[in-house]
Amino acid sequence: MNDTTKQELLSRNEQLISMVIERAKRDFAEEIAVIGLTGSFRTGDFHDKSDLDLIIINNNSEGWGISSCFILGDIGYDIYCTPWETRIEDQAALENPMISSLIDLQVLYYAKPEDLEKLRAYQQRALNALAKPIGRDCLERAKKWLDLAKQEYANALLTGDPGAVRLASAELVYNLMIALSHMNNTYFRRGLKRYLEEAKTFRHLPGDFETSYWKVIRAKSVDEIRSASHLLLQSILELYNDLHQKYTDQPVPTYDNLTGTYEELWCNCRNKVIASADKKDASYAFYAAMGAQDLLDEMTESRGTRKFDLMQYFDADHLDLFKDKFLQAMDDYLEEYHRAGRKVQQFNTFEELYASYMKQ
Repeated sequence: MNDTTKQELLSRNEQLISMVIERAKRDFAEEIAVIGLTGSFRTGDFHDKSDLDLIIINNNSEGWGISSCFILGDIGYDIYCTPWETRIEDQAALENPMISSLIDLQVLYYAKPEDLEKLRAYQQRALNALAKPIGRDCLERAKKWLDLAKQEYANALLTGDPGAVRLASAELVYNLMIALSHMNNTYFRRGLKRYLEEAKTFRHLPGDFETSYWKVIRAKSVDEIRSASHLLLQSILELYNDLHQKYTDQPVPTYDNLTGTYEELWCNCRNKVIASADKKDASYAFYAAMGAQDLLDEMTESRGTRKFDLMQYFDADHLDLFKDKFLQAMDDYLEEYHRAGRKVQQFNTFEELYASYMKQ
């Protein structure tokens, strides 16, 4: 792009900005709080067809009246509003991927000093969160995007339409990139065209990340797209698990955190597993097995008990095997109780229960 074209673009942007600010002052003095510049013209990474990205923060629904979508020359523009309580709030909590449009916003106009102060407070919230070391908070944010990537992988498997498979793979890659930014407790400062370039600077990346990334994009057939998507997804999931182990405090079973968990396992699962197996009711047993596995997994995650893999033993034609493995798991879980010094709350008579319960 030559200097003449560049100056024409910048001059047109100044006119557009002045127009929007003039309209805000004239028609939306109470409704529009802040107008700021973001996107490629904020970072300087624009080309001759780049549009102007304005953040217009509105105080109420009437502010949406300033919105407009139009084409000027051969460039499209979308003038839209960003409410405090939705997008700005989400960006400050690092829940919205467009974090840069809050933190790096160049303020062009504000209605009142308190509006600018409010914006600065939101920006500081985001900066404070990003200043924390990698840990449970940022990894929980990453998990949300990893789960979305898993959904897109499922979509790629569930359709045979090549275009739909390709779209699912694109959504998968996008969600994984956002997940990676959270796994590194950072954010993308520039647009989509620079995501790979920025991601390559992250401290924590899976091995052969760039190669795996390009395999998804360059895949030709449906099978190649699915295979490449799986490899990229799996590599980032493995990285997430490694970071989770390294940077989060893992719970350990204690007298207090085990309270009631063995009894809950007995209450919610034991008799269902036994009854379904004894009746050879495979459907009932299937759900009982699911419930038992979910509860044991929850205990592992939140209390630090040992990992039990019961579902590997489920066989609709051999339900007694699963029942035996479950009862063994209960005995093993009881050992967790004993090591923590807990006793099971089990009573032979109602009178014993009444005396104990009423003492509490």
